[in-house]
Amino acid sequence: MPSNPADLVRVHIRVKGRVQGVGFRAHVEYHAHQTGVTGWVRNVGWDTVESVAEGGRMEVERFIEMMKQGPRASRVDEAKIEWEESSGEFASFSVRKSA
Repeated sequence: MPSNPADLVRVHIRVKGRVQGVGFRAHVEYHAHQTGVTGWVRNVGWDTVESVAEGGRMEVERFIEMMKQGPRASRVDEAKIEWEESSGEFASFSVRKSA
């Protein structure tokens, strides 16, 4: 995590495909902890997982690539990425209740 809050970047990403029932959220949470990004991940509907992540640009870009790939049993057909203003609001990364 960057020491200067101004160096934080934030991304809101939604991936669609075979992303539920394959350990996708646990995979995302594990890799978020490994890369040092903060934020959350949750299921949306029956074919979408969404996540918000903050961290250094390089870490967040690695996080995006991991989300696009997913765990072995998954298949990501579509990824929508939106860069947002970082807030520094997250102390860690968590799995949220499904929307």
